[in-house]
Order: sequence, then C-alpha cells, then structure tokens
Amino acid sequence: GMEITLFVKKKEGRVTLLLVYVDDMIVTGNEEEEIIKLKGLPATEFDLKDLGKLRYFLGIEIARSSNGLVLNQRKYTLDLLEETGKLGCRPASTPLDTGHKLRLRDGELL
Repeated sequence: GMEITLFVKKKEGRVTLLLVYVDDMIVTGNEEEEIIKLKGLPATEFDLKDLGKLRYFLGIEIARSSNGLVLNQRKYTLDLLEETGKLGCRPASTPLDTGHKLRLRDGELL
C-alpha cells in the first residue's frame, strides 16, 4: 500500500504541513518563515532539491487559478491510454448507450 506520512504543526493560527511519500516531500503552510526553516532541516542530513512551487505529485497535476488550486490527472490518463493502446480511440460522452434501461438482474453475477 501507499505509505504517506503527514506532519502538521499548528501554533497561534499558523499552520505548517510536511507531506512525505518515499523520497518526495511537500512543505506548505501560511507562515513563510516556518516553511523556510522546515525545508532547511532535512538538507543537513540529505541531498535535497527544491523544485519550487508544486506542479506535479503522485500522478496529480496541480495548477493555480484565481479561485485556488486546480487538480487533474490528465498526464496520468494519457500515459494510461498510451500504455493500453487506446490513445487513438474516440472518446464517448457517456459510458453506456443513452436510454439503456438498467435492471436489478442484468447479466451474470461475479
């Protein structure tokens, strides 16, 4: 399974979050000074590379808008379609024919 660890520091209305997954780490919060301090701690023990603002993490693309963050898995989906040979297929707006009537017992049980 996924081993994700989240550390949260709350003090006087300030919040700092540290999310760790294998060898990836996200540091965020509402106190810039605390973020800088936290990012410097592991650097004394490990060779770290600051990639700047978060754009991609665990298959999720992160974009900023005036309303906040927008998350999507477009790249992951395209990679999956390519991997399965379905990249050139026509998309469908619905997964089933419209008007298809579902019944309680339709098909074989798994």
